[in-house]
Amino acid sequence: MQWHTETIASLRRHLLARSVSPIEIVEALISRIEKIDPTLQGYNFKNYEEARQAAQNVDIEKPLGGIPIAIKDVINVKGQPCTCSSKMLENYVAPYDATVISKLREAGAILLGRTNMDEFAMGSSTENSAWGITRNPWDTTRIPGGSSGGSAAVVAAHEAIAALGSDTGGSIRQPAALCGCVGIKPTYGRVSRYGLVAFASSLDQIGPFAKTVEDAAILLDVISGYDPMENTSARREYAPLAPTLKNSDIKGMRIGVPKEYFVEGMDPEVESRIREAIAELEKLGARAIPISLPHTRYAVAVYYIIATAEASANLARYDGVRYGHRTTQAKDVLEHYFLSREEGFGPEVKRRIILGTYVLSSGYYDAYYNRAQKVRALLKKDFEEAFTLCDVIATPTSPIPAFKIGEKTSDPLQMYLADIYTIAVNLAGICGISIPCGFTQETADRPKLPVGLQLIGPAWGEEKILKVAHAYERATPWHLEKPPIALD
Repeated sequence: MQWHTETIASLRRHLLARSVSPIEIVEALISRIEKIDPTLQGYNFKNYEEARQAAQNVDIEKPLGGIPIAIKDVINVKGQPCTCSSKMLENYVAPYDATVISKLREAGAILLGRTNMDEFAMGSSTENSAWGITRNPWDTTRIPGGSSGGSAAVVAAHEAIAALGSDTGGSIRQPAALCGCVGIKPTYGRVSRYGLVAFASSLDQIGPFAKTVEDAAILLDVISGYDPMENTSARREYAPLAPTLKNSDIKGMRIGVPKEYFVEGMDPEVESRIREAIAELEKLGARAIPISLPHTRYAVAVYYIIATAEASANLARYDGVRYGHRTTQAKDVLEHYFLSREEGFGPEVKRRIILGTYVLSSGYYDAYYNRAQKVRALLKKDFEEAFTLCDVIATPTSPIPAFKIGEKTSDPLQMYLADIYTIAVNLAGICGISIPCGFTQETADRPKLPVGLQLIGPAWGEEKILKVAHAYERATPWHLEKPPIALD
């Protein structure tokens, strides 16, 4: 049996029935990684020996007992490198576990390795990594999305049973859509950010990648919860989500379809798959209703003001004195600071630091940053009013399927637009999920590529989006399809 192709739910059944052991699962994954990863480059660091040791001692009665999980290289795991795919942190070894890692360990998960990403989570393609480009399992000449492209690629190619990523403007949902797997951005405050290297603190959230909606719910249940170590963690009760999926009846649910998300510039095949998916939800008994989110057109501009402002502040600490790469070429103190940051950061990180420093500078703070915060409040109000009319909002996750490696690297604005349908969710602090909803047709210029349906819910509305996503998944075959590289 090909254990690496199984889901969390199916492996749990096999483990509890004693038809497979944790070490057999780990060895199956290691064999798979050794075969596939030289091509995909989904992992920055592989943790084979610790994984084998953990498999020998794990309690399979625990919720994730014996399940190998991959971790994005921006989350601290004690004793392991945490590089953020940057030369700035090339030699950094984490001295502690992030809260989500402690929760995974308590649940019996086995940590398999650390996945590639855009440097400091800045990017939409996983091309901005100091350790090389991750490739899309459906076509290795194309990008997997970003910034959690490594986590999406290893799940889609069956190099991990599931993975964790981080989502600041769509960095879980967009790569999940482009690689054909499930990805969730939880409500802000649901999952602790303690131990996550900060990019933009008011937007960042950790979330799961999985092969099915049920697996994503299982993983989200494990990592959710109040954390006294993190001051934006919400103090509230968290009822388990996975058991609620047994009732996937969506009859009568109202699916909002925002007109602002179906505009010129979207790939026609992406639009067709999304409209087919909405029609499928109507067949299942839901009711699609038109809605409007009138301030959507400002979301990209607002996001790149707020996110870069927060990034410039968060990354100021990496100066070669307090943290990060230290130059050996400096002749004086001032040059030491300049050269350490010049040598340590890549081009995209530098671009965002410069932009963020500019919008926070004297004379421009009110004109840009304060105004962006006011528009952010309007975007949030749009969603609050929309959710008085509907239960869940359905949109594309990405306006285009996976593009070719290098196709957009010379045009940062075009790259930023790859997240146009996901960033408003982060600005509003609400939840969203991307699930496979079909493929583009194969042509002479393009192989068939996965398309993602985004379901957006109100704050703490994870149960609603998971219920609709699970009902859709049960009625369609898209999540069962495997990329060519997974069939080798």
